Amino acid sequence: MPITQVKKRVGTIVPFDRNRIEIAIKKSFIATKTAAPDETYTRITDTVIEELDRSFGEATPSVEQIQDIVERHIAEHGFFDVAKSYILYRSEREAARTILRQQLYDRAKARQLKVKKRDGSVADFDISQIEQAVMNCNGHLNRDAIHEIVEESLANVHDGISTAEINKAVLMAIKARIERDPAYSMLAARFLFNDLYKSVIGVDESEDNFTQQYISGFSEKIKQGVEAGRYDKRLLDFDLDALQKVLKPERDQLFHYLGAQTLYDRYFVRDHDQNILEMPQYFWLRIAMGLSINESEKTKRVTEFYDVMSQMFYVPSTPTLFHAGTHHPQMSSCYLTTVEDDLDHIFKCIGDNAQLSKWSGGLGNDWTNIRGTGSLIKSTNVGSQGVIPFLKIVDSTTAAINRSGKRRGATCVYLETWHYDIEAFIELRKNTGDDRRRTHDINTANWIPDLFMKRVMDNAEWTLFSPDETPDLHHMYGKEFEERYARYEDMAAKGEIRLFKKIPAVKLWRKIITMMFETGHPWITFKDPCNVRSPQDHVGVVHSSNLCTEITLNTSKDETAVCNLGSVNLPNHVTGGKLNKDRLRQTVRTAMRMLDDVIDLNFYPTKEAQNANMRHRPVGLGVMGYQDLLYHLDMTFDSDEATQLSDEILEFISYYAILGSSELAKERGTYESYTGSKWDRNLFPIDTMKLLEEERGLKTGLDLEETLDWEPVRKHVREHGMRNSNTMAIAPTATIANITGCLPSIEPIYKNLYVKSNVSGEFTVVNRFLVEDLKKLDLWNNSMLEKIKYFDGSIQQISEIPAELKAKYKEVFETDTYWIVKHGAHRSKWIDQSQSVNIFTSSDSGSMISDVYLTAWKMGLKTTYYLRTLGASAIEKSTLDINKKYEDAPQTEKVTTVAAVAATVSTTPAGATPEPATVAVSAPLTVVTDEECEACQ
Repeated sequence: MPITQVKKRVGTIVPFDRNRIEIAIKKSFIATKTAAPDETYTRITDTVIEELDRSFGEATPSVEQIQDIVERHIAEHGFFDVAKSYILYRSEREAARTILRQQLYDRAKARQLKVKKRDGSVADFDISQIEQAVMNCNGHLNRDAIHEIVEESLANVHDGISTAEINKAVLMAIKARIERDPAYSMLAARFLFNDLYKSVIGVDESEDNFTQQYISGFSEKIKQGVEAGRYDKRLLDFDLDALQKVLKPERDQLFHYLGAQTLYDRYFVRDHDQNILEMPQYFWLRIAMGLSINESEKTKRVTEFYDVMSQMFYVPSTPTLFHAGTHHPQMSSCYLTTVEDDLDHIFKCIGDNAQLSKWSGGLGNDWTNIRGTGSLIKSTNVGSQGVIPFLKIVDSTTAAINRSGKRRGATCVYLETWHYDIEAFIELRKNTGDDRRRTHDINTANWIPDLFMKRVMDNAEWTLFSPDETPDLHHMYGKEFEERYARYEDMAAKGEIRLFKKIPAVKLWRKIITMMFETGHPWITFKDPCNVRSPQDHVGVVHSSNLCTEITLNTSKDETAVCNLGSVNLPNHVTGGKLNKDRLRQTVRTAMRMLDDVIDLNFYPTKEAQNANMRHRPVGLGVMGYQDLLYHLDMTFDSDEATQLSDEILEFISYYAILGSSELAKERGTYESYTGSKWDRNLFPIDTMKLLEEERGLKTGLDLEETLDWEPVRKHVREHGMRNSNTMAIAPTATIANITGCLPSIEPIYKNLYVKSNVSGEFTVVNRFLVEDLKKLDLWNNSMLEKIKYFDGSIQQISEIPAELKAKYKEVFETDTYWIVKHGAHRSKWIDQSQSVNIFTSSDSGSMISDVYLTAWKMGLKTTYYLRTLGASAIEKSTLDINKKYEDAPQTEKVTTVAAVAATVSTTPAGATPEPATVAVSAPLTVVTDEECEACQ
């Protein structure tokens, strides 16, 4: 991945500029009077860039690391005198910087530096004020720690420094300590918020009138926001005096640093001069008001909504957090479209993509209707170029749109497996080949019918068709599809179909698996389970999923499917070491009301989106922090006990989500297309699993019995119907999990220690649950931290850690992949839409990867998301002591070629588990970014 950012010496992150490298190299040549043509500087710079891209990947190199590489490459090109000059120049510059830092440090201590305050006045630099500011955020911090933080922050001061710059320097010093003790994360959050308080209300929490000012400032900021055109003027219809009394400023202390910084950088509403109008509790209350505009008992509902969000029991998806209560309330997460085989409609849909992306929607596009390459266009009597050139335009459109000014556009395009262009589609994300037939900014997904999976299992042939000759295939599923498909194959054999191609199903499957290993795409999603189990089978067909593969809604030329998302934060429902089901029950019911309110208040960028959402009213309630919950309950992910917990929790949430929707139907009426739906036919999600088994003629291997008494819910639905056609979907929750301080969605922990990269820079994050358990055993110290860094977060090879902790704190690549599938299958029974299930594997066996997906299909999963494989390169861990050696050093990781993976793909029967893969790797200290997975949440 190309390097895009650089970490400066003071810790700030700036854009990467290759010209600076080339200029530095040229100056070194000039300094030694070494003659060289300009192409020499360019050639050396190119090799430097290649090494940076190869070595750092998603990590951000420091200035010093770049200079080390430049120095080496100058020498490797034979210019030893120039390299020596470059070394001496660096040494001289570092010595000068050291002297300057010491001078500034001495002047700061002597109060000889000046500080520019917020009001523009100038005052003497006073170290005691920094000490007091840190103390105000944590009165329990010992004097030595405070002194060290202040000393470290002084390294970045300068004469004339502003108050904001001082606070940034202190914050950098605090967050650098988070890896030593996660408690510093809370300190960093409070320090950041205190700076925010000063900006928004003029006081911080150290002042006596702080609480009063915090509470009374809310109504003023709402009025300012309305006047600035940022808030919906209908917010002024609320009783602001009554509402501000429900504010709980102390709940700001629930935030960890990452969540606080995420809100500060991207979520708080600003006026057009970029002044922040919100603080954390204003933020939650503004969203609660924005969702309560149509409620008859406004104050009551705002209070209810505020309480569930501000305590982080439930958090809506990012578009709702961005836009609720604003002048343009686009609060929906996902939009799904079907593109017709018509030039006007193709470009209309591309235009719709731009509009939907503009307002922060994540997109799923169904392109299967478009005729294949070489099919006849009768109006012009020429052959079609197929679907790929249009997807190139979609790719460019996606790259051009910045959603809500806060994140990149994001689209996933879907194609069904029998489409004539499927082989070219599978290769869209390759980094080699004709770039005119490659897409780098959209995601791809394969919409796979059951028949194809059966042909793979039977090692049979598969036929590719062009949709203009088989126009009804895309709109059929199950047995009906299989019968029509066989008929088209018979017609092709008789010469009655012009464009088709026969290919061994295993060969195509091998290509799919190979491309997934190489690029992570196309995602594997299953057409038949999505349709057979759809509550809305009476009014249409599910033609694709969405950007993150958890939404399964009908689409057509007239209806763009829309879904509103939000997630229950599971660990915040633990009380006394047990899951508090009373609290969870109330959270689910409140969440369902909030999700339903979005539908009527939402801004719809297209009329097709409004048509679909008002007619069917689907919502997607999900969960996050499942791994945190397991830590609280002292369970391991790879256990039958944890799998059963997944089953029980999702049954419980499904029970009250469905009941909650039915209770809303009693109050507000059923959704328009309710009559004839599966709900109306008394078919609940668990019942549709049985329908799937019957349709396929194959068992899922799952226990389909209910553990709760569902009759009261069924009776309520029979009497009052449903308010929402769909109720549940589990999204990735990447960003809102950051906000709430839990691990994303339903996944095992990725790393116990990693570098977090976001718009604010990088810092090391360590698993706080692991740290607490190590503290209890008196095992947490700098030496242990260094060992965990050495093993890139893994604790499996650290001898002093007991076996029970090693089992509890396995990382996802140390967990048998099949457990991820098993958890997903057990959850799937209770969900009427789908879930974003990433497949993680440390194996390079194509046969094993193939079998994982065959198992997922057989067990009834509707969709899967990314295939995550272990990286095959390592970077230097620059923060480690290079002289330190460990007895249990990891083995060198082998590099696996894509061809080798393809060669091992077989037709292992689904459910036949191969030998567990052995993890023996030395991976880089992993850098995790928000860019990839936050589209839905």
